[in-house]
Amino acid sequence: MIKPLKIYIAGPYSADTSEGKIRNTESAIDAALAIFSKGHFPYIPHLTHFVDKHAERKNITIEWKNWIKWDMPWLEVCDALFYLGSSPGAELELRYARKSRKQIFYTLDEIPDISHEKVAG
Repeated sequence: MIKPLKIYIAGPYSADTSEGKIRNTESAIDAALAIFSKGHFPYIPHLTHFVDKHAERKNITIEWKNWIKWDMPWLEVCDALFYLGSSPGAELELRYARKSRKQIFYTLDEIPDISHEKVAG
């Protein structure tokens, strides 16, 4: 029996424009949908985009270093990391995953498709 992986998606979020942040978030969501279709469970830290926007409307500023503090406990409990692309945060996450000896995927093709396998529960 094959156990599905909890896969953390590391990639750029920050951008010069709000549209750029949305594009980066959508890229992470696209990767997550592909990972889920292979029978695994993605974690999308980019979804805190909506927390960020809500905080802005309430005049709450969350510094970049605090977003990393928010995300790292989730990376700790994931089995693997999918490296979507480079950014300061993604590089920190990649270094942590390497140090923790987590499985690291650089392309979707590297992630095993277990969607038709008998899955351990």
